Amino acid sequence: MITLNVKRLLVYMGKCVVGALLVFLLSWWLHYGDYIWCLISVMLVLSPDGTDAVSLAMSRIKANLVGAGAGLLMLLVHPVPVVMVAGGIGITVAVCTLLKLEPSTRTALAATIIVTLHEAGRHVWDTALERILSVLAGCLLGLLITFIFHSRFTNRPAEAPAHHEA
Repeated sequence: MITLNVKRLLVYMGKCVVGALLVFLLSWWLHYGDYIWCLISVMLVLSPDGTDAVSLAMSRIKANLVGAGAGLLMLLVHPVPVVMVAGGIGITVAVCTLLKLEPSTRTALAATIIVTLHEAGRHVWDTALERILSVLAGCLLGLLITFIFHSRFTNRPAEAPAHHEA
């Protein structure tokens, strides 16, 4: 008999592996090479607990939107990376606090950093918009995986084995 802790671990491992495989499959299918930001976002949205997985995923998606928005705002305000990152972090923490998203603030901060930093020589706006789309795609994939793994149609209690009647 599998204990609830082992079942919880296996479900979380399954969600994470499915998330990674989906990101790699979609990036291959769409010929998209900058998939790391999508992959990170999927992992940040997924939760090990099934009890509040959907509400936690939604909270993390809102936080990701706050972080991406703060990063985009800082791109408009100041082009120096140190100022963009520091300002974006301040804005992100303040907005997450105002929106009562404190438990998901770390997720928002990751999105802020993803959007504000870019490689030298790449166009800032193209990079930022690509990364925002990657973060949003990762959030949506994470939410889809959460719905699939925690759907009332796919879950059975761990204690109740399936009965087969003849």
